[in-house]
Amino acid sequence: MKALGLNEIRKAFLDFYADHGHYVTSSYSLIPHDDKSLLLVNAGMQPLKKFFTGAETPPRNRMATCQKCIRTGDIENVGVTARHATFFEMLGNFSFGDYFKEESLKMGWEFLTKVLELPEERLWPSVYEEDDEAYALWRDVIGVPESRIVRLGKEDNFWEIGTGPCGPCSEIYFDRGEELGCGSEDCKPGCDCDRFLEVWNHVFTQYDRDENGVYHELEKKNIDTGMGLERIACVLQGVDTIFEVDTIRDIRDAVIALSGVDYGKDRKTDISVRVITDHVKAVVFMIADGIMPNNEGRGYVLRRLLRRASRHAKMLGMTGTPLTELVDAVVASYGENYETLKERMKYIKRVVENEEERFQATIDQGLTILNDYVEDLKKEGKTVLGGESAFKLYDTYGFPIELTDEIVQENGFSVDEASFKILMLEQKERARKARGDDDALGWDADAIAELPPEVRSTFIGYGALKAEATVTALVSDHILDEAYEGMELALILDETPFYAEGGGQIGDTGRIFGDGFEAKVIETRKGVGNRIVHYVQMTKGTVKVGDRATAEVDVKRRMATARNHSATHLLHRALRDALGTHVAQAGSYVTPDRLRFDFSHFEPVDAETLHKIEADVNEAVLAALPIHSEEMSIEAAKEKGAMALFGEKYGDKVRVVEMGDYSMELCGGTHLTNTAQVGLFKIIAESGVAAGVRRIEAVTGESVYKLLTQLDGKVHVLSDMLKASPADVEQKAEALLVSYKQIQRENEALKRELASASMDDIVSKMREVGGYQVITAKFEGTDLATLRDLGDRLKDKWPNAVVVLANAGEGKVEFLAMASEGAVKAGAHAGNLLKTVSKIAGGGGGGRPNMAQAGGKLPEKVDEALQKVYDLLA
Repeated sequence: MKALGLNEIRKAFLDFYADHGHYVTSSYSLIPHDDKSLLLVNAGMQPLKKFFTGAETPPRNRMATCQKCIRTGDIENVGVTARHATFFEMLGNFSFGDYFKEESLKMGWEFLTKVLELPEERLWPSVYEEDDEAYALWRDVIGVPESRIVRLGKEDNFWEIGTGPCGPCSEIYFDRGEELGCGSEDCKPGCDCDRFLEVWNHVFTQYDRDENGVYHELEKKNIDTGMGLERIACVLQGVDTIFEVDTIRDIRDAVIALSGVDYGKDRKTDISVRVITDHVKAVVFMIADGIMPNNEGRGYVLRRLLRRASRHAKMLGMTGTPLTELVDAVVASYGENYETLKERMKYIKRVVENEEERFQATIDQGLTILNDYVEDLKKEGKTVLGGESAFKLYDTYGFPIELTDEIVQENGFSVDEASFKILMLEQKERARKARGDDDALGWDADAIAELPPEVRSTFIGYGALKAEATVTALVSDHILDEAYEGMELALILDETPFYAEGGGQIGDTGRIFGDGFEAKVIETRKGVGNRIVHYVQMTKGTVKVGDRATAEVDVKRRMATARNHSATHLLHRALRDALGTHVAQAGSYVTPDRLRFDFSHFEPVDAETLHKIEADVNEAVLAALPIHSEEMSIEAAKEKGAMALFGEKYGDKVRVVEMGDYSMELCGGTHLTNTAQVGLFKIIAESGVAAGVRRIEAVTGESVYKLLTQLDGKVHVLSDMLKASPADVEQKAEALLVSYKQIQRENEALKRELASASMDDIVSKMREVGGYQVITAKFEGTDLATLRDLGDRLKDKWPNAVVVLANAGEGKVEFLAMASEGAVKAGAHAGNLLKTVSKIAGGGGGGRPNMAQAGGKLPEKVDEALQKVYDLLA
């Protein structure tokens, strides 16, 4: 066997399949693209689903990838067993109607035995018990003795999920040696012992299962294989656990060095070391792919991993922000093969550090409270921690329910998760993420999917806004041959200048017309099979499939959209210049009226920096930079230095948009030909949309003119109101503000004088109650500052003074209570006093023993409330 490192195995696999005609691509993002059924990519084939279903055309009919994956279903076993991990990489080769069983198995065998040099006698294939074809291929073509070919049942060697595509599979096992076996003469793959390790699964998708459970042979058969990179590395490196594999071992050793623990001497310590090792690796890759910690979806998965690792770090006695320091070890192990880790290392560290600091602020108190809960359960003889207690830990101290459950289980108890979930729902009605279709149209998706595969669409709208074309399909809730005036339907052309919504850009509108018919295009979107679908309303005549037509885009609307789209590229560059290279696009939406641009950044952008960003964009606009778009290979684009949008996946051919020497990005949208066509760029809002994600909204061109016109109108209205010229509005408003503040000060002084004038009257109403000198008084239309001033003077007149003052207004009342030092020593408590008094007036409040404030909604109850003061003190 070749002694190869994990990174070397990855390269060897991808190079091998590239040499065998496969399109090799880097790993897709951990964030599923256009798949709302998953939070995170958890299998090598998941990003390729649309190629298997025919919804999209693959760049080539044979592909190979090394895909990043995250699985948390068995998180409690991570660090406990030898092979469980949350983050792993899956090697895979795929065929979309190209080669099938024979070529897949032959290439797999060649890679294992010739490239990795695994001994043939230690490799055991398994096949589905009814798959005689695969059995014969292993025996007769590849030459594996029948004694090492194992037939297994459906549970082990048949892949299916309900109805739809499915098929048998063939797994290749590695014999780790008799010493790890069960001793049985019949020990072979399928046995429950540790001797045979499955390293590679080849799935043969050859059937379509219907609702009656009948299997129909597929016309185009597919191949989907998966080999865990860490698992095959264990075999080649002769180690028993993934935590001994070279790249992972380096991270583990960094954890040991930072914690100062002795690894291998204590089981609990070793588990904590491995948990931190695994989780910090997963965290780094997730953040690098644009995921931010929060309380929903994939962000919650990230937060859960971070906080679980933080807790184990604390168990090892680690202080400060150890996970942040460990980011370096992950980047050192994987950065050469995943360049994004190196490029975004500072950003990743900031996210991890911020999350660590937030959790550390509450973890000690939370753990103390949780330990108290556990002790209470022991004393009371109970076995289940109530949902209210778990919710308090989550809501107040940031403990994910899974972390609470894990700690409680370590002590032999469980959590009432059902009542916890009810409390979560009561606190916040969570917005359920849509589970519907993605960019494809929903109402006609099924019918469009039934169209023949030859019904395709070619986009020609980069260079043309009007074109002749042929109507190839008409679809409503079913496929039509013709459509009449008044109908709404989907219309497909063989080629079209209409841009379909995608990449954050809204689709085109316009009209499609021909001999005796006309249709208004309401929107253009991508349909099943990568078709461009025009959603139209027939305004005249009849159109039939096969008719020739003229497709005409609304030019003014397209140009307005292009202004905003080109401006987002300029904005992206200006943001990176002003804020730093950690800034990456996190989303955008471009319409004719405005643009919205989301980007990664930790804090609000201050007004001065926003002004600079806006000025930089306008400088690029006024520089009249030429905009040039060119199609090229992804490799050529990367060599050229084009910026790819993070999380996006690109095909073999990409479109590079250059704006002078200022901006160069990969983009499939429509753009201007010169930055001067943007006209002007104006930021209208900056806000936060998620943890670590900011949003800028802006307008360009005609929309800026409209905005300036509106503002100019408001200035003239104000100038009329202030009886000043537009040029003098600011000066006049400032003078009025100064005058207003002066009047306000005079008014407050007058209120204090009036209150002081009634001082003698108030003092005369002092009553001795329970050893206290008690003063109460009611005012109308005064303020708390005046009451505080008066209260201070009153409480200083007697040694055990208790003063309660009320200010009644329209629909509300304010209370102020003060107690002198002597009164407090004697037992008076202003805060507790007001808690009861304010309730009578329909309110609440409280405060310190010597001073408190409260409010109420029932001014008519003030007299009754003040009378209560005497009753309480008595």
